[in-house]
Amino acid sequence: MKITSRGRYAVMALVSLSGASRGNPVSLKDISRQEDISELYLQQLFASLRRRKLVKSVRGPGGGFILARHPSQITIGEIIRSAEGKESRVGCRKSGRKCGMIERCRTQNMWDTLEERIDGFLDSITVEDLFRPHGEGAAEAGG
Repeated sequence: MKITSRGRYAVMALVSLSGASRGNPVSLKDISRQEDISELYLQQLFASLRRRKLVKSVRGPGGGFILARHPSQITIGEIIRSAEGKESRVGCRKSGRKCGMIERCRTQNMWDTLEERIDGFLDSITVEDLFRPHGEGAAEAGG
């Protein structure tokens, strides 16, 4: 899995949203200030996250965004895959690349296993985990 700034910013923004929200909508302007991410960039990013049902928009005075589910039910892997759009894969088999050597490639199983472990690790961490004191979260424990 290739993680670009788009995926990293999505994680940062949703963690920030979760921390600031407390059930109330948070404006992109506030998240932009908190995380030092362009508000215009956040607008594009949150459009994708809304389509994937990770956030909900609230219109009107005091509007903004809220998480669509509890932070314990949103994984970091889900956020990154939603933000990145088309999944980019390390291994050829899952990426759809055609080199003509896939059946005899001695490294293909290693790449597939790496991909599964990356996905598994990112899916083992939730937004809520990132708020736990150091030493208690899934990221600190390595999964």
